[in-house]
Amino acid sequence: MNDSNSTNTCGRVEIRTYQHFIYAVVYTVILVPGLIGNILALWVFHAYVKETKKAVIFMINLAVADLLQVLSLPLRIYYYLNHSWPFGNFLCMFCFYLKYVNMYASIYFLACISVRRCMLIIYPLRYSSSKRRLDRQLCAAGWLFVCLTCLLFPLLRKNPQESPSCFSELEMVKVGPAAGVILIALAELLGFMVPLALVLTCSWRTAASLRLRTGVLQDSGEKRKALKMVLSCAGVFLVCFAPYHITFPLDFLAKSQAVTSCAFRNFILRCHPVTLCLASLNSCLDPVMYYFTTDEFKRRLSRQELPESLQLHRRFSCTTGEDKTTQSELRGLFRASSTAFTRGP
Repeated sequence: MNDSNSTNTCGRVEIRTYQHFIYAVVYTVILVPGLIGNILALWVFHAYVKETKKAVIFMINLAVADLLQVLSLPLRIYYYLNHSWPFGNFLCMFCFYLKYVNMYASIYFLACISVRRCMLIIYPLRYSSSKRRLDRQLCAAGWLFVCLTCLLFPLLRKNPQESPSCFSELEMVKVGPAAGVILIALAELLGFMVPLALVLTCSWRTAASLRLRTGVLQDSGEKRKALKMVLSCAGVFLVCFAPYHITFPLDFLAKSQAVTSCAFRNFILRCHPVTLCLASLNSCLDPVMYYFTTDEFKRRLSRQELPESLQLHRRFSCTTGEDKTTQSELRGLFRASSTAFTRGP
């Protein structure tokens, strides 16, 4: 079930060199913008929009998931450049595990953002503080479910001592054909098909709500902003995760030696790393989505607002011992900032 045992007639060495080159280049490109973008996203969401009733709690968790993957990229880049893993098997398995946790946590939170924005538009009066508590519970349940189910990925890999190989090049535990089909079917259904159906349904329902006549111009603007966010989630979903889940079962067949044609097998093994890199690209695309779909996010990172925000935050953190009037003014400014975002995106 692993291409390490394949014969040289199928070009195993050439495929491995090609895969390492693709991974090293793409992960290097993703590293810096992904790190900066997600740190800025967490800073903006935490500092200025904690009290908003929008789907910000899901965006915060999405940014955390992306940041976890970005932080593991330097070790991955080192491995793919040097073709050797000197950091121990536990760290190898942990980085391998984080990759899939990020992917499926991102899928989960993108679906949650789409559903929540759609509900805010279609059923605006049903959203209350109890629903905000429900959002937090959904985030906790999502993390628990994703972390537990993704344990299968490292558990299905053998744990050789002092191995120079790592990640997907580790030999897989032998799994019967029936068990393999069931595992792949569950991963495709729960990890991709169901969230994709939710995202596409929310896009359709939000777009349909714009066709309804409304006498309030602001209401129409809110619906357009919600539609922009939902469509952005669908776009990231289709660009980053759809190609991977198309090649995922084919890659399983190729590595399990179920594909006898060397040409077709090599084609799959060349396509799958590209789709896996596209899945990692969401770490960069998600902050771009925040910027272009969230008015407050864009405003806070503008040239005029960013220095003022940093200065205001510094003044607020140094108000110990100052008069009560200054402290109340600063609290008012932060409250006004949160209120502005609530009306914004």
